[in-house]
This record gives sequence, structure tokens and C-alpha cells, in this order.
Amino acid sequence: MQSERIWDPDMETMSREEITQLQLERLQMTLNRAMRNISFYRERFKPLEFVPDGIRALEDLARVPLTSRLDLAEGYPYGFFAVPLREVVRIDTAPGLTHGPAVTAYTRNDLEHWSELAARVLTAAGVTADSVVQIPFETGMFDAGFGFVRGAQLIGASVISVPGGDYAKQVQLMHDYRSTVLVGMPSDALHLADELERLDLGPRGLWLQAALLGGEAWAEDTREEIEQRLGVEALDNFGLRIAAWPGLAMECEARAGLHVNEDHFLAEVVDPETLEPVPDGQQGELVITTLEREALPVIRYRTGDLCSLTREPCECGRTFARISRPHTRTDDTVVVRGISIQPEAVAATIEQVLDAPTQHQVVVGQERLDDVEVRVAVPAQHEGTEQALIALGRMRGELERELASLLGLPVRVSIVERSSLEGPDDAPWPSIDLRS
Repeated sequence: MQSERIWDPDMETMSREEITQLQLERLQMTLNRAMRNISFYRERFKPLEFVPDGIRALEDLARVPLTSRLDLAEGYPYGFFAVPLREVVRIDTAPGLTHGPAVTAYTRNDLEHWSELAARVLTAAGVTADSVVQIPFETGMFDAGFGFVRGAQLIGASVISVPGGDYAKQVQLMHDYRSTVLVGMPSDALHLADELERLDLGPRGLWLQAALLGGEAWAEDTREEIEQRLGVEALDNFGLRIAAWPGLAMECEARAGLHVNEDHFLAEVVDPETLEPVPDGQQGELVITTLEREALPVIRYRTGDLCSLTREPCECGRTFARISRPHTRTDDTVVVRGISIQPEAVAATIEQVLDAPTQHQVVVGQERLDDVEVRVAVPAQHEGTEQALIALGRMRGELERELASLLGLPVRVSIVERSSLEGPDDAPWPSIDLRS
């Protein structure tokens, strides 16, 4: 049975044979463009005597080396552009933390494709031309809000885009404009639910029907809480700024994984240790190759996200492959509000402010999904000294400011004794404790 929630049935319900052939043709074009215009890939492929036209099957892509975030950072800012700068109409960047900023860019065609992909994601969540979509995302640099707005406008929905963390204002707008769809982070949904309870409104005081949420890992019990407290159907979506967010993968009403838009992205799952492809259904690291990006194509990009892949058709009618919802990673990075928290960057900032290395722990989700606390241990050489504790207490505010500037998130800093840090004595430091 084909769902009514499909934006482009001709593409999203192609046969597996048609998908494979289309991907192969677009893969060859992408590899040719990358080798011709991006020195990184030209040098990377040269020792292999690699010829893009020699790719005769999708499985042949496994011969090509992987691309990492560090590789992209070393090309900052224009090293991975495959078109002249005059053809680039939008540049996005995200905080690079330890590895420098991550940059992505779009030609006019790229933006049109992005709008179409965002429309697919929104349509899968039930958005129509009759919907009133509220998007409490920033719509400037390095954010998905811009893509969601373009997708909703393409569908013909009414869009309310008022960024910021003033949830009382968001609830007021939701009530006044009778918003039917919330597009945001899971933490946004929970903050809005808190505000509804504070105002003694509850979900019956709104017209919300659906919540399309992403940018943070959220478990099924969180989904249940959001659905109960807001009275909505809550669906997930997944993306990467370097590839597309929104637009890479989305959940349909069947909730049986996230559909990868395979006409634009080739998804692989590899063993994070051997880097060899694993069979469908087996968990590994998600690797993405863009197939239609003009400005900045990426080849076999290691996402760091762990998931499994299935190519079985879905009951919604889509034939695109599905990935399981990524909840864990191959490293200690945690994503909060779409921002990657890397422990090495936090450690470097703490050492810079304190002028001494010390153990610390990043605790995420203690109170809410987007709650970030950094517990900093008193440096060993100053333990037990009252003056050191007083000095560290004075530095706490500076640490909070520096970490907030680094991460782009509010951060609470607590100064603690080393013995109070949770975890085994032989745990690596810095460490991240994910409570959500």
C-alpha cells in the first residue's frame, strides 16, 4: 500500500534495479567531478590508478579510500569546492572545535535539490499545503532551519519561523497561529511541553498534530513522552551538514527505520575497525557519498554514527534503503542541538583557562536532552588547598563563558574533587556521560 505521505512517488518508489542503475550513473559522474576539480581526491586516488569509469558496480566503491572530518577541515575553507566560487550561492559552516570548521556549499541547483529533499522529509511527517509549520530553528549560518523553511514553502505550507529559546513566546505563537506541525529538536519539544504545563494549557490548548524532530539522539521513551505531553505524532529525521540536513534520511509513519534518499546519497555501513563493508542488517559505521552535489561533493564520508541498513521495501510504499535510528557513535562525540561536543576540545579549553591539565567529565542530559554540565576536578597539585578552591570558583564563570563560546550552547561548570567524578578509576579522561 502506497502512503499519501510521499512527495515524489516516481523517485521514492523506484524498483531496486532502477535505484542501483541510477546510483551507478550518478556515482561515476560524481567521482569524475571530484577527481577533476578537487586536489584532495585527485591525490588520494592517484596511487590506486583509479579511473571513475572503471566503477562497474556499486560494490566497487569499497576500493576507494574513506574521507574523514579531519580531511575536510584540512581543506578549509575552499579546498573541497568542485566549482568556481562565482557559482556558489550559499556557504554554511559549523563549529569545528578541535578540527577546524566544517564547511559545506551550494550552487543554485544544489539549493533546488535541497528544497526537494526537505519537502520529502516534511511530507513523510504529514506536512501538506494546509499545514501551519512552526520552526524554532536559527535560519542563518550552519543550521537546518533554512532547509526546512525552503522545503515547507515548496510544499505550500504556511511557515512560522521565529528562532530563539523563548519558549513562552513559541507557545503563544503556536496558540495564536494554530500551528499544526512543530519542526525542531527533541529538546525543543520537551521545553514547549514544560511551558504548556506552566501555563496550565496542555496539548488540548493547541492545534498541533505532528512533531518532526532531529539534531539530537532521542530514545523511544522520549518519543512516547513527547507524544503524550504534546498530543502529537513524533517522527525522526537524520542528516549531516556536509551532506544535507534536512534531506539525507527521514522516518515515515511505519517507524521502521529512516529512508535514505538514495537518488542523492549512497549509503554504506562498514566495520569501524576493519573499514570493510558489513552485510545488511549488521550494525556498523554509516558512510555517505553524495551523488548530486555540485559545489562540494564528498566521497565515502565517515559519519561516526552507528546503525544498520536494510534494502527491504517498506509498508509505506517507499523502496529506498532504510537505516536504523543512530543512537551511538564510534567516538566520544555527543550531538546536542545539532552541535558536536568533542571531549578533546573541551579539555583544551579547560586547560587554557586553568593553565593546568585536569580531569573532567561532560554530563549531557542530566535534566533535559540539551542540558550540558562540565564537571571539572581540582588539579592534583592544588587538591586540599582552600586558596586553590577559591581561585577555581572565581574561574568558573570564565570557564562557562569560554565553553559556551566554543560549543555554541549554554554550559554549567561545577568544580569538584577528583574522587567525585563518576566512572571507573581507569576510565579515559576526558569522559562524556550521556544521561538521555
